[in-house]
Amino acid sequence: MRLTSSAQSPESIGFLLLPRFAMVAFFSAIEPLRIANRLTGEPLFEWDLVSRDGRPVTASNGMALDADHGLEDAPLTPSLAVCSSFAPDDAIDATLVSWLRERAAQGCMLGGMDTGCVVLAAAGLLDDQTVTLHWESLPEFRARFPRVDAVESLYEVTPEGFSCAGGSSAIDMSLDLIRRRHGDDLAERVCAQLLHDQGRRPASRQRDPLMPEDPLLTRAIAMMEANLDTPLCIGELAEALGLSWRRLDRLFLRQLGTSPQRTYLARRLDHAHRLLRETRHSVMEIALACGFGSASSFTRAFRRHHGLTPSALRRRGTDRALQEAPSDPELSSREPSNREPSSLELSNRA
Repeated sequence: MRLTSSAQSPESIGFLLLPRFAMVAFFSAIEPLRIANRLTGEPLFEWDLVSRDGRPVTASNGMALDADHGLEDAPLTPSLAVCSSFAPDDAIDATLVSWLRERAAQGCMLGGMDTGCVVLAAAGLLDDQTVTLHWESLPEFRARFPRVDAVESLYEVTPEGFSCAGGSSAIDMSLDLIRRRHGDDLAERVCAQLLHDQGRRPASRQRDPLMPEDPLLTRAIAMMEANLDTPLCIGELAEALGLSWRRLDRLFLRQLGTSPQRTYLARRLDHAHRLLRETRHSVMEIALACGFGSASSFTRAFRRHHGLTPSALRRRGTDRALQEAPSDPELSSREPSNREPSSLELSNRA
């Protein structure tokens, strides 16, 4: 998915599948390319599936997908997409980091799908680049990798690499590739086959947080989400929006039935809930990432909002993982997803 065409024909793209990758994002990237091949009757694109050991990889939906190669025998493709979703850190080790760095040194264009950029950033391959990843992972990613310009867009394609937010955004990124290589007409024909909206461009936001009617409320929510680790005071938020504190308060009460303070706190605590269930960070680290100055204040607020302490939530998730662990010894080390999917994820992150 390079910005410029490679000399290779058909154009070959590698997909590195990491455990619990997002199946919907992977197939969304592949299908437009397959359809382009069918419509033209020519092999415009081909793809290789890579896993750590060449064996099948289980996606976040529990389905396993066969791989063509392991790291040791994977061909050097012009582009390689790192496909992950939940718990990308679990896949990161010295072997994978070394392999990715070697690919980059050999001229392979690396990209990330969904949370794939977490893996690439941890390998030190994204400094000073503009990337995107799934909106839920953006606050933690920005705090962890300040040298990477992480934006909430559908996809990004630059001279240095490519990335998409996962879900159906992978369709848009592949359509963009088809359009750049083979023209608008073929891209539109593929789009028609997919019954896909042709109006989505890279800078399109991944979502409308609450889909409020008032654009000021939309902006307020977006500013809150961009500052979960260092919360703005409500006065600063109102000033940035050109409103008085009282008008901002009335706006939230009228449209959401609650105050801006409560809305902001709920979003910070919901983000903490996800981090506790999907990462290995300590309670204190998560408290700081969500704008709390101490573990005690974080614990009190979390218990009031979620009905249990952060430590209790994490213990419950560990107990459930042990109970649900498969009996097959080859699968027993795979951590099942304990997180209840939202309605958005059911449609976009199968």
